[in-house]
Amino acid sequence: MVSVHYPEFKYEEDIDNVREAAEELGVTYPIAIDNEGETWRAYKQRYWPTLYLLDKQGHIRYKHIGEGLYDETEAIIQALIAEPVLSGS
Repeated sequence: MVSVHYPEFKYEEDIDNVREAAEELGVTYPIAIDNEGETWRAYKQRYWPTLYLLDKQGHIRYKHIGEGLYDETEAIIQALIAEPVLSGS
């Protein structure tokens, strides 16, 4: 898992603030910092938070806007992990 952080507010641009929030939340996976909004624009984002799950070939297989649906999301993650890696990938 990788998270991409695009700040909504100015103080969220400070990497130390992101590190502190991640520690407080117990986040242990990598967090990419997107202060310039490149990833945000590439995915045509409009809402915080938006969750994308990609398969092993890099295709978007799930998108969820907002909080919640954690059990559904976990089930999809487990299904994607269980999928075989296609040859040539």
